[in-house]
This record gives sequence, C-alpha cells and structure tokens, in this order.
Amino acid sequence: MKKLLKLIRPHQWLKNGFVFIPMFFGGGLLNTDNIVHGIITFFSFSFIASSIYCFNDIIDVDDDRRHPIKCQRPIASGAIGITSAYVLMAVMVLLSFSLLLLLPSQGGKVAAVVLFYFVMNLTYCAKLKQYAILDVCIIAFGFVLRILAGGTATGIMLSNWLVLMTFLLTLFLSFAKRRDDVVRMNETGEAPRQNTIRYNLTFINQAITITASVTLVCYVMYTVSPDVTSRFNTQYLYLTSIFVLVGLLRYIQLTVVDKRSGDPTKILMRDRFTQLIVVGWISAFLVIIYLL
Repeated sequence: MKKLLKLIRPHQWLKNGFVFIPMFFGGGLLNTDNIVHGIITFFSFSFIASSIYCFNDIIDVDDDRRHPIKCQRPIASGAIGITSAYVLMAVMVLLSFSLLLLLPSQGGKVAAVVLFYFVMNLTYCAKLKQYAILDVCIIAFGFVLRILAGGTATGIMLSNWLVLMTFLLTLFLSFAKRRDDVVRMNETGEAPRQNTIRYNLTFINQAITITASVTLVCYVMYTVSPDVTSRFNTQYLYLTSIFVLVGLLRYIQLTVVDKRSGDPTKILMRDRFTQLIVVGWISAFLVIIYLL
C-alpha cells in the first residue's frame, strides 16, 4: 500500500487547491453549494493527476533509474510492475470521472476540462516535455485548467487578471523547478531531463526574474482594477500586494541561494516563512473582502 501511495503522490494533490481560487476571489467561500462542488472538483483533479503520475513514471522508468533520487520511485526501483501501474492508472481515471457524476448541470463541462487536461498531459509525458519552454508553458496551462474547472463547477466567472496571474505564477514556479535540474546537470555532468541541455543558469535566472516581475505587476493591476474594486466594494485590496512581493522574493531566495526549488509542494509544506506569507496573504484578503 505504501508503494501504491508513493506512486500516485497524494502529497502533490495540494496543487489542485487551485480549483478553489475562483471561489476565493469570487467571494463564494460562504456558499455551501460552491464548497461542495469545489471539493468534488478538487478530488476529481487529484485522481486524474495521480493517473498522470502513474503514466509519467511508466514512460520515464529508464531515465528514473539513472537519476540519484528518482531511482527510488516505485516503478524505477522495481517495487511495482508496469502492468500494475497501468491498472492503477485506469482506476484513478475511473474514480476521477465517476466523482463528476455528483455535480449538477455543470458536471459535463467540468468533465470536458478534466478530459482535456488528461489528454494534454498524456502527450506532455510522451513527447512534449522534451521541448524546452513548451514544457513549462504546458505545466502552467494545466493550472489554468484547474481554475477553469473550479469556476465552471461553482458557476463563478473568471476574470482575465485571474487567468493571467495563475499562468504567470505557475510559469515562474516551473522555471524555478527547471533551475534545480540545471544545477544538478552542472554538478554531475548528466542532464536529468532531455530538454535540460536547452536551459542554462543565465537563461533560467532571467526567465525567473521576468515572470516574477510580470506576476507582481499583474496582481497589482488586478487589485486596483475598477471591476474588482467595485465588486468587492473596497479600495484596499492593493495592500495584499506586499505579501505577494515578499512571497516571490522568498521563493527566489530558496531557488537561487538555497537551491531548493526542485519541488514547490514540499517547499510550501516545510518552509515556515513561506507558510506565514501564504497565511498572512489569505488572512488579509479575507478580512478585506468579508469584514471591511
């Protein structure tokens, strides 16, 4: 059972919390139906993501066996066979789409988004991740699909700013993760991924700086846009930009100084400073939206 859980990576389900973003920014956290629909969508995306993890480990089994860390993955280590991994993948897919039957009229549309995400990531694992820049763009677009699914499930319209911020933030995180691969390649002389040779530290550092800067500007523009200030009836959302700025700087510090950007999920779960920033930002946003 432990090996099966390691294969489907439930700790990575934290990423699927993006499905709640439309509810959070849309002021729908107090709506019971929205909460239930959001939870259903969250687990649907979690199961479909786990099926992709199974497929990815099957496809990458040879490369993983040569990797100092990934060689411990269940398939690469021989703890789980290829056939068993395919069966587990099928079970995850079945669970994902079965859950969506619990949604009302929007279930079909959410299922279409999940299906598109599934097919896109199959092609990503099989071929597209070999192409530098395209690989990180696909990962970032996957998070856009998460918020699209969350918005569809709850009936909340997504603003253009929200879509842009999601894409830019996850693109920033993806470039930071690729930097970890480049550092390992420079230290060992062997590329962890086929496309790592198309990156270097100069390019990655500039890409991180650009995406972080544009993300911050986009967030500030969102908080002061007339549509948002009128919808929330407040002029003070821009104050939350302080947390976003500090959060980006902290992540850049972890990436460039500490060289710990390999797994954003683990950073969020283990780095106390990052956790305080996230809690502070959420608390400030909630206070401004719901109390002021």
